[in-house]
Amino acid sequence: MWHDSSVLELAILGFLAEGPLHGYELRRKVAALSGHARPVSDGSLYPAINRLVKAGLLDRRDEPGAAAARRQTLTLTAAGRDELLRRLREPAEHDITDGSRFFTILAFLSLLPDPGERAAVLRRRLAFLEQPASFFHDGDRPLRAADMSDPYRRGMLVIARATSRAERAWLHEMLDGDPA
Repeated sequence: MWHDSSVLELAILGFLAEGPLHGYELRRKVAALSGHARPVSDGSLYPAINRLVKAGLLDRRDEPGAAAARRQTLTLTAAGRDELLRRLREPAEHDITDGSRFFTILAFLSLLPDPGERAAVLRRRLAFLEQPASFFHDGDRPLRAADMSDPYRRGMLVIARATSRAERAWLHEMLDGDPA
């Protein structure tokens, strides 16, 4: 489930910035973005769409569908595009520090037209990743993988360290020259 409606709303705004979509198509794209980690249900998606329509960020238009079923096409309004760009330009701190939330930002960051603004978001993520961190502590001292006797906890640290190293390398590569 999408536990935070703001991330789901960002995904909706981002996909609709790429062009109008029917609700079913939008649901498929959001589900593909989140993968198995955060399946999107109709009980999450449609209330989020309704909030965005009510806020004037989306337009909803009825169209005839197959077998007399009506289909709704969703489009991003100018206010919706402005809101999307604001959310990409100024992500909340937890959108930077949480990997899944950051990946949603990353999926649409190319829509932000200013390379300097894109780089500022990447620098915030890099600064977060360069802070010392550990899942486990001995008092105030963070434990390293070598300190762990439990192989599964050691595995968590090894995987997290490798992922962080790869992400930091990519961020440095992007910040050395942002390919628009």
